[in-house]
Amino acid sequence: MASKPSALVYRQKLPTRLTHWLWAVCLFFLLLSGLQIFMARPDLYLGLQSGFQFDNTVFSISAITNADGTNSGMTRILGHSFDTTGWLGLVQTAQGPTARTFPTWATIPSYRDLGTGRVVHFFFAWLLGATLLVWLIFSLFNGHLRKDLLPRGRDIRALPRDIANHLRFRFEHRREYNPLQKLSYFAVVFLAFPLMIATGLCMSPGTNALAPWLLDVFGGRQTARTIHFVVMLLLVLFFVVHVAMVVLAGPFNEMRSMITGWYNARPESSDAEV
Repeated sequence: MASKPSALVYRQKLPTRLTHWLWAVCLFFLLLSGLQIFMARPDLYLGLQSGFQFDNTVFSISAITNADGTNSGMTRILGHSFDTTGWLGLVQTAQGPTARTFPTWATIPSYRDLGTGRVVHFFFAWLLGATLLVWLIFSLFNGHLRKDLLPRGRDIRALPRDIANHLRFRFEHRREYNPLQKLSYFAVVFLAFPLMIATGLCMSPGTNALAPWLLDVFGGRQTARTIHFVVMLLLVLFFVVHVAMVVLAGPFNEMRSMITGWYNARPESSDAEV
Protein backbone atom coordinates (compact mmCIF):
# COMPACT_ATOMS: atom_id res chain seq x y z
CA MET A 1 0.00 0.00 0.00
CA ALA A 2 1.37 3.43 -0.93
CA SER A 3 2.48 5.50 2.01
CA LYS A 4 0.92 8.85 2.72
CA PRO A 5 2.98 12.01 2.27
CA SER A 6 5.22 12.91 5.15
CA ALA A 7 5.36 16.34 6.75
CA LEU A 8 7.86 18.28 8.82
CA VAL A 9 6.61 19.06 12.32
CA TYR A 10 8.28 21.14 15.02
CA ARG A 11 8.86 18.37 17.55
CA GLN A 12 11.57 19.62 19.95
CA LYS A 13 11.53 23.09 21.48
CA LEU A 14 14.79 24.96 22.04
CA PRO A 15 14.98 24.39 25.85
CA THR A 16 14.48 20.65 25.29
CA ARG A 17 17.24 20.51 22.69
CA LEU A 18 19.72 22.53 24.74
CA THR A 19 19.19 20.55 27.93
CA HIS A 20 19.36 17.27 26.00
CA TRP A 21 22.87 18.04 24.75
CA LEU A 22 23.96 19.49 28.09
CA TRP A 23 22.85 16.28 29.79
CA ALA A 24 24.83 14.24 27.27
CA VAL A 25 28.00 16.26 27.98
CA CYS A 26 27.44 16.13 31.75
CA LEU A 27 26.87 12.38 31.79
CA PHE A 28 29.99 11.75 29.71
CA PHE A 29 32.24 13.63 32.12
CA LEU A 30 30.41 12.31 35.19
CA LEU A 31 30.92 8.72 34.03
CA LEU A 32 34.63 8.99 33.31
CA SER A 33 35.45 11.13 36.34
CA GLY A 34 33.27 8.87 38.49
CA LEU A 35 35.31 5.86 37.42
CA GLN A 36 38.46 7.79 38.40
CA ILE A 37 36.98 8.34 41.87
CA PHE A 38 35.87 4.71 42.11
CA MET A 39 39.46 3.54 41.56
CA ALA A 40 40.37 4.93 44.98
CA ARG A 41 38.23 2.15 46.52
CA PRO A 42 37.06 -0.29 43.82
CA ASP A 43 34.64 -2.09 46.09
CA LEU A 44 30.93 -1.77 46.75
CA TYR A 45 29.16 -2.63 50.00
CA LEU A 46 25.69 -2.78 51.50
CA GLY A 47 25.12 -1.33 54.95
CA LEU A 48 26.39 1.41 57.20
CA GLN A 49 30.01 0.29 57.41
CA SER A 50 32.78 -1.19 55.29
CA GLY A 51 36.21 -2.62 55.84
CA PHE A 52 38.19 -5.82 56.08
CA GLN A 53 36.34 -6.91 59.22
CA PHE A 54 32.94 -6.79 57.50
CA ASP A 55 31.55 -9.34 55.08
CA ASN A 56 29.20 -7.08 53.13
CA THR A 57 31.05 -6.66 49.82
CA VAL A 58 28.80 -7.11 46.79
CA PHE A 59 31.21 -6.01 44.06
CA SER A 60 34.98 -5.57 43.79
CA ILE A 61 37.70 -5.20 41.17
CA SER A 62 41.31 -6.11 41.91
CA ALA A 63 44.55 -7.54 40.57
CA ILE A 64 45.65 -10.88 42.02
CA THR A 65 48.84 -12.93 41.86
CA ASN A 66 48.31 -16.49 40.63
CA ALA A 67 50.06 -19.60 41.93
CA ASP A 68 52.46 -19.54 38.97
CA GLY A 69 53.53 -15.98 39.77
CA THR A 70 51.54 -14.30 36.97
CA ASN A 71 49.02 -11.55 37.61
CA SER A 72 45.35 -11.42 36.61
CA GLY A 73 42.48 -9.00 36.84
CA MET A 74 39.65 -10.31 39.00
CA THR A 75 36.09 -9.00 39.38
CA ARG A 76 33.83 -10.37 42.10
CA ILE A 77 30.06 -9.95 41.92
CA LEU A 78 27.91 -11.27 44.78
CA GLY A 79 30.57 -13.83 45.72
CA HIS A 80 31.24 -15.03 42.15
CA SER A 81 34.68 -14.36 40.64
CA PHE A 82 35.40 -13.57 36.99
CA ASP A 83 38.73 -13.23 35.21
CA THR A 84 38.65 -9.74 33.65
CA THR A 85 42.31 -9.43 32.69
CA GLY A 86 42.79 -6.73 30.07
CA TRP A 87 39.51 -5.01 30.93
CA LEU A 88 39.24 -4.64 34.69
CA GLY A 89 41.80 -5.02 37.47
CA LEU A 90 44.82 -5.67 35.25
CA VAL A 91 44.91 -3.57 32.08
CA GLN A 92 47.36 -2.79 29.31
CA THR A 93 49.13 0.58 29.57
CA ALA A 94 52.22 2.13 28.02
CA GLN A 95 54.20 0.40 30.77
CA GLY A 96 52.70 -3.00 29.95
CA PRO A 97 50.16 -4.97 32.02
CA THR A 98 49.38 -2.77 35.02
CA ALA A 99 47.31 -3.26 38.15
CA ARG A 100 44.59 -0.68 37.49
CA THR A 101 40.84 -0.83 38.01
CA PHE A 102 39.87 0.57 34.59
CA PRO A 103 41.71 1.17 31.28
CA THR A 104 43.26 4.63 30.89
CA TRP A 105 40.76 5.61 28.18
CA ALA A 106 37.85 5.03 30.58
CA THR A 107 38.79 7.64 33.21
CA ILE A 108 39.22 11.41 33.48
CA PRO A 109 42.04 12.14 33.87
CA SER A 110 43.59 9.08 32.20
CA TYR A 111 46.26 8.82 34.92
CA ARG A 112 45.55 8.34 38.63
CA ASP A 113 44.50 11.69 40.06
CA LEU A 114 41.69 11.50 42.59
CA GLY A 115 41.71 15.25 43.28
CA THR A 116 41.18 16.26 39.65
CA GLY A 117 38.61 13.53 39.19
CA ARG A 118 36.59 14.87 42.13
CA VAL A 119 36.76 18.46 40.84
CA VAL A 120 35.53 17.41 37.38
CA HIS A 121 32.85 15.17 38.86
CA PHE A 122 31.44 17.78 41.22
CA PHE A 123 31.41 20.50 38.56
CA PHE A 124 29.38 18.43 36.11
CA ALA A 125 27.17 17.07 38.90
CA TRP A 126 26.11 20.61 39.81
CA LEU A 127 25.70 21.46 36.12
CA LEU A 128 23.48 18.40 35.64
CA GLY A 129 21.34 19.37 38.62
CA ALA A 130 20.99 22.98 37.43
CA THR A 131 20.14 21.85 33.90
CA LEU A 132 17.51 19.46 35.24
CA LEU A 133 15.91 22.31 37.21
CA VAL A 134 15.91 24.62 34.15
CA TRP A 135 14.41 21.86 32.01
CA LEU A 136 11.68 21.20 34.58
CA ILE A 137 10.70 24.89 34.75
CA PHE A 138 10.52 25.27 30.96
CA SER A 139 8.73 21.93 30.53
CA LEU A 140 6.05 22.94 32.99
CA PHE A 141 5.45 26.27 31.27
CA ASN A 142 5.61 25.16 27.62
CA GLY A 143 3.60 21.98 28.17
CA HIS A 144 6.38 19.57 27.12
CA LEU A 145 6.10 17.60 30.35
CA ARG A 146 2.32 17.26 30.25
CA LYS A 147 1.92 16.66 26.51
CA ASP A 148 5.02 14.65 25.65
CA LEU A 149 6.42 12.86 28.71
CA LEU A 150 3.68 12.13 31.20
CA PRO A 151 2.54 8.53 30.54
CA ARG A 152 -1.23 8.12 30.28
CA GLY A 153 -3.56 5.16 30.43
CA ARG A 154 -3.61 4.75 26.67
CA ASP A 155 0.21 4.59 26.67
CA ILE A 156 0.17 1.72 29.16
CA ARG A 157 -2.47 -0.11 27.11
CA ALA A 158 -0.46 0.41 23.92
CA LEU A 159 2.82 -0.71 25.51
CA PRO A 160 2.65 -4.43 24.50
CA ARG A 161 2.04 -3.47 20.86
CA ASP A 162 4.83 -0.91 20.96
CA ILE A 163 7.29 -3.44 22.41
CA ALA A 164 6.33 -5.92 19.70
CA ASN A 165 6.90 -3.27 17.02
CA HIS A 166 10.34 -2.45 18.40
CA LEU A 167 11.31 -6.12 18.51
CA ARG A 168 10.43 -6.30 14.80
CA PHE A 169 12.40 -3.07 14.16
CA ARG A 170 9.20 -1.36 13.14
CA PHE A 171 9.05 2.27 14.25
CA GLU A 172 6.31 4.87 14.23
CA HIS A 173 7.26 8.33 12.99
CA ARG A 174 4.87 10.82 14.49
CA ARG A 175 4.83 14.11 16.34
CA GLU A 176 4.34 12.60 19.82
CA TYR A 177 6.60 10.10 21.56
CA ASN A 178 5.65 6.43 21.47
CA PRO A 179 4.80 4.64 24.77
CA LEU A 180 8.28 3.17 25.21
CA GLN A 181 9.88 6.57 24.71
CA LYS A 182 7.54 8.20 27.21
CA LEU A 183 8.14 5.58 29.87
CA SER A 184 11.91 5.44 29.40
CA TYR A 185 12.39 9.23 29.28
CA PHE A 186 10.10 9.69 32.28
CA ALA A 187 12.05 7.05 34.23
CA VAL A 188 15.39 8.68 33.42
CA VAL A 189 14.34 12.24 34.26
CA PHE A 190 12.15 11.58 37.30
CA LEU A 191 13.70 8.42 38.75
CA ALA A 192 17.30 7.89 37.62
CA PHE A 193 18.50 11.52 37.73
CA PRO A 194 16.98 12.33 41.17
CA LEU A 195 18.23 9.01 42.57
CA MET A 196 21.71 9.67 41.20
CA ILE A 197 21.76 13.16 42.71
CA ALA A 198 20.37 12.07 46.08
CA THR A 199 22.79 9.15 46.50
CA GLY A 200 25.66 11.42 45.41
CA LEU A 201 24.71 13.90 48.11
CA CYS A 202 24.74 11.04 50.64
CA MET A 203 28.49 10.73 50.08
CA SER A 204 29.08 14.39 50.94
CA PRO A 205 30.05 15.07 54.59
CA GLY A 206 28.47 18.51 54.30
CA THR A 207 25.14 17.01 53.30
CA ASN A 208 25.44 14.40 56.05
CA ALA A 209 25.75 17.22 58.58
CA LEU A 210 22.84 19.24 57.15
CA ALA A 211 20.50 16.32 56.40
CA PRO A 212 21.59 13.21 58.33
CA TRP A 213 18.17 11.67 57.66
CA LEU A 214 19.14 11.22 54.02
CA LEU A 215 21.60 8.51 55.00
CA ASP A 216 18.84 6.66 56.82
CA VAL A 217 16.65 6.79 53.71
CA PHE A 218 19.26 4.89 51.70
CA GLY A 219 20.46 2.61 54.47
CA GLY A 220 23.86 4.21 54.98
CA ARG A 221 26.61 5.77 52.90
CA GLN A 222 27.92 2.48 51.56
CA THR A 223 24.50 1.38 50.34
CA ALA A 224 23.99 4.82 48.78
CA ARG A 225 27.34 4.46 47.00
CA THR A 226 26.30 1.06 45.64
CA ILE A 227 22.95 2.44 44.42
CA HIS A 228 24.83 5.36 42.82
CA PHE A 229 27.01 2.90 40.90
CA VAL A 230 24.07 0.73 39.80
CA VAL A 231 22.11 3.75 38.55
CA MET A 232 25.19 4.76 36.57
CA LEU A 233 25.23 1.35 34.88
CA LEU A 234 21.52 1.66 34.07
CA LEU A 235 22.10 5.09 32.51
CA VAL A 236 24.92 3.65 30.39
CA LEU A 237 22.54 0.89 29.26
CA PHE A 238 19.88 3.50 28.45
CA PHE A 239 22.42 5.46 26.40
CA VAL A 240 23.43 2.38 24.39
CA VAL A 241 19.79 1.46 23.65
CA HIS A 242 18.93 5.10 22.92
CA VAL A 243 21.71 5.43 20.33
CA ALA A 244 20.76 2.07 18.78
CA MET A 245 17.13 3.21 18.41
CA VAL A 246 18.25 6.49 16.80
CA VAL A 247 20.31 4.59 14.24
CA LEU A 248 17.59 2.05 13.49
CA ALA A 249 14.75 4.61 13.30
CA GLY A 250 16.63 6.90 10.91
CA PRO A 251 19.62 8.84 12.29
CA PHE A 252 19.26 11.86 9.97
CA ASN A 253 15.65 12.47 10.92
CA GLU A 254 16.24 11.85 14.63
CA MET A 255 19.36 14.03 14.81
CA ARG A 256 17.70 16.83 12.82
CA SER A 257 14.88 16.80 15.34
CA MET A 258 17.25 17.23 18.28
CA ILE A 259 19.39 19.86 16.55
CA THR A 260 16.87 22.01 14.66
CA GLY A 261 13.61 20.87 16.28
CA TRP A 262 12.07 19.76 12.96
CA TYR A 263 11.01 16.14 12.53
CA ASN A 264 9.76 14.31 9.45
CA ALA A 265 6.55 12.70 10.75
CA ARG A 266 4.80 9.95 8.85
CA PRO A 267 1.23 8.80 9.57
CA GLU A 268 1.01 5.64 11.65
CA SER A 269 -0.54 3.71 8.79
CA SER A 270 2.57 4.22 6.65
CA ASP A 271 5.12 2.84 9.12
CA ALA A 272 7.80 0.88 7.36
CA GLU A 273 10.16 -1.75 8.61
CA VAL A 274 13.73 -0.65 9.08
